[in-house]
Amino acid sequence: MSTSSAAAAARHYAETHQELFLADLKELLRIPSISTLPEHREDVRRAAELVATHLHRAGLEHVEVISTQGHPLVYGEWLHAPNKPTMLLYGHYDVQPVDPRALWDSDPFEPTVKGDELFARGASDDKGQMLALVKALESLHQANGGFPVNVKVLIEGEEEAGGESIEAYVKEHPERLAADVALIYDTGMPAAGIPAITYGLRGILYTELEVRGAKRDLHSGSYGGVAPNPLHALALILSGLKDRDGHIHIPGFYDRVRPVTEQERKNWASYPFDIDAALKQEMGVSVLPGETEYPTEERRTARPTLEVHGIIGGFTGKGAKTVISNVVTAKVSMRLVPDQHPAEIFPLFERAVQSLCPPGNEVTVRNLHGGDAVLLPLESHWMSLATTALKKVFGRDPVFLREGGSIPIGALFDSVLHAPTIFIGFALPDDNAHAPNEKYYLPNYALAIQSAIELLCEVGHA
Repeated sequence: MSTSSAAAAARHYAETHQELFLADLKELLRIPSISTLPEHREDVRRAAELVATHLHRAGLEHVEVISTQGHPLVYGEWLHAPNKPTMLLYGHYDVQPVDPRALWDSDPFEPTVKGDELFARGASDDKGQMLALVKALESLHQANGGFPVNVKVLIEGEEEAGGESIEAYVKEHPERLAADVALIYDTGMPAAGIPAITYGLRGILYTELEVRGAKRDLHSGSYGGVAPNPLHALALILSGLKDRDGHIHIPGFYDRVRPVTEQERKNWASYPFDIDAALKQEMGVSVLPGETEYPTEERRTARPTLEVHGIIGGFTGKGAKTVISNVVTAKVSMRLVPDQHPAEIFPLFERAVQSLCPPGNEVTVRNLHGGDAVLLPLESHWMSLATTALKKVFGRDPVFLREGGSIPIGALFDSVLHAPTIFIGFALPDDNAHAPNEKYYLPNYALAIQSAIELLCEVGHA
């Protein structure tokens, strides 16, 4: 059977099994596989076992749920396409916590369809996208009895918790995972109907600061004016790390920032929408703060950042309590760009924090997790194949995006497996990933399956 016939047969199978594929997604979404909360450890394993069931159904061989020091990995393979490339497909089945739950309009773990949108935690990040890859494989196998390329699938359950287990596994088993190219469905598209290939992702360094003062909480009337105040100390540290214009004041932090190319600026200028207006509308804001000397899309995707995610400590109940807390913590992350490596940035950050801590307080800085940035050449052979596949499904060329988010596994595949990674995403800007009322635009679920079918066939034909 020709490549085009194989793709057509698989796409027909997918079209006639849409309701079943949606039911499978709903079943997976009902499992609260929150990787960061210990009380959901068994739920995470249940999700892994269900993913393994779907890999079996898709025709993969040697499927196994791999125990790790953390949450399980799921692996499967099919290696019966001699002289054809090997593709490594990746996704994750774990999800973010749902807090604040009161802001959800429906149960986050009872998938709810409203019009063309499916609401549930993990709907677009990443269960809906990951399962689309698996259902593309099922469609190809059921329609054609096999695949046009050799296939390896590795699905993890710790992407939202740092990904330590998959990092260790990839480093320990490079021969088993060897591939010519990797495909990841875990990014987005700028709008419905506009396909996108992500060629760049920022890295990340996630930290925790703990500031301690006195040996116990203190009465602010008896000790105010002479006692160290860790909350005030923390405020001084955080305000010293980044000013109101978005400039980060960590000595050496910007030394290795790679400038963007003119081609990238041309790509941004060619977007078929107003990025500033779209972002303001999406966020419900009137201004876009930050380093205003850089264009918006460069700030959002190609400049490093420092953000405070949470502050814990002190009295926050109703009424008044005149207490000076003896210990407070803050969660702080930095998004990094190519040539900025977490292992090199962390000591710079730690020294800056220590230098900003006022007398009488002690600060501890913890490195929770990190990952390198990824930047792929736009002119690569694999980009060309992905472009062709998406055009067949959408009827138009994709746009090329740099994303501000981080998917450290892409950098790991590149450095350890020497496999370039294609990032294709079907999440929309208003899908509320990591936020209440996360959703997935259901037409994109079908388009994601169709696109993966076409891409596997394009790679097999090349």
